[in-house]
Amino acid sequence: MEQIFENIDNQSLLYASGTFVLLTILYISTYFILLKLGSNPKYLVPKDVMKRVSMPLFILFLSFLLRSKSLHTLLYLNDYSFVIKKSSTLLIIFSITWLILVALKVSKNLIINNYDIGTSDNLKARKIYTQFNILERIFIVVVIILALGAALMSFESIREIGVSLFASAGVAGIIIGFSAQKLIGSILAGIQIAFTQPIKFDDVVIVEGEWGRIEEITLTYVVIKIWDKRRLIVPTTYFIEKPFQNWTKTSADLMGTVFIHTDYRVPFDKLREELTRILSSTDLWDGKVNVLQVTDAKAQSVEIRALMSAVDSPTAWDLRVLVREKLIGFLQENYPESLPHTRLYLKDGLTTKTFQK
Repeated sequence: MEQIFENIDNQSLLYASGTFVLLTILYISTYFILLKLGSNPKYLVPKDVMKRVSMPLFILFLSFLLRSKSLHTLLYLNDYSFVIKKSSTLLIIFSITWLILVALKVSKNLIINNYDIGTSDNLKARKIYTQFNILERIFIVVVIILALGAALMSFESIREIGVSLFASAGVAGIIIGFSAQKLIGSILAGIQIAFTQPIKFDDVVIVEGEWGRIEEITLTYVVIKIWDKRRLIVPTTYFIEKPFQNWTKTSADLMGTVFIHTDYRVPFDKLREELTRILSSTDLWDGKVNVLQVTDAKAQSVEIRALMSAVDSPTAWDLRVLVREKLIGFLQENYPESLPHTRLYLKDGLTTKTFQK
C-alpha cells in the first residue's frame, strides 16, 4: 500500500479530486434547486421532476468524470483511455437524450393539466390534448434518430463507411420509399391531423357505419371506442381520404330528433304542450331547442318530428329515447284514436261503413 501511494501523482490526484468535488456540488445543487422549485406551488415545476431526472443527471455527471485524464492516470487506466472516452461519449449522448425526453414529458403534462377534458365544454382541451399527443410522438422519434446518429458518428470507422455509402444511399432511399409509401403516408397523415385536426381526442364520430369516440390517435392509426365497448382501428389516412361524420367538430352540444307516425286526428297543440312538459321535467335537456313540427303527410299517417337539444351526444341519445317513450305513452293514454289506423270502407246498398284496425 505504501508503494502504491508513493507512486501516486499528486497533481493527478488533485485534478481528479477537484473534478469529483465539482461534479458532486453541481449534482447536489441541481437536486436541491429542483426539489425547491417542485415544493413551491408558484413554480410550474412538478414535485416528482427530481425523481425523473436524478438518474440521467447522475449518468451525465459520471460520464464527465470518466473523461478526466487525471483520473485515468490516478487509476493507471491510460492504456484504456480510448475505450473509456468512447464509452463516456455514448453515456453523455444517452443521458442528454433521456433528459430531453423527460423535459418533453414534463412540459406536456404541465400544459395538458391546465385543461380539463372531463368538462362538458371541452373543445379547446381536446384540441390541445390531440396536438400534444401526436407532436410528442413525432418529437420522440426525431430525438431518438438524432441520438442514434450522434452515437454512430462518434466512431471514425462508421463515419468513413457512411461517407463511402453516401452515393448509394440515394438509390436505396428511393427503393425504400416506394416499398414503404403506405407507412410514410400514414405518418404524414398523422402529422396533418395534429395541425388541421379533422378529429380530436374524445370526438364523437361515425366511421364505417359505427358510432363511437376517438380513444387514441397515433402517427399511423386511430382507435375508436364503439358504444358497445368494441374497438375500431383505422389508419390515419382514412380521415384524410374518406368522408366521415364528426358530431363534435366545433362544439359538443347536439340536436336530437324523434319521429312519430300518427293518425290525422292527432291534436298537435296538446302534443307540443306535452313535449314541453317532458323536456322541462328532465335534466337531459339543456333548455335551448324545443320544437315539434309536422314533417310529412302520407296516405295512412302523419309524420311528426320532435326536435330537442342536449349538451353532448350521449345525453342527446338518452333524451331522444325518453321523449319517444313519453310521447307514445301520452298518446296511448289520452288520445288512442291518434295512433296510426288502417281504414277499410265497405258499401252495403246505400250505406257506407268504416272499420278501423
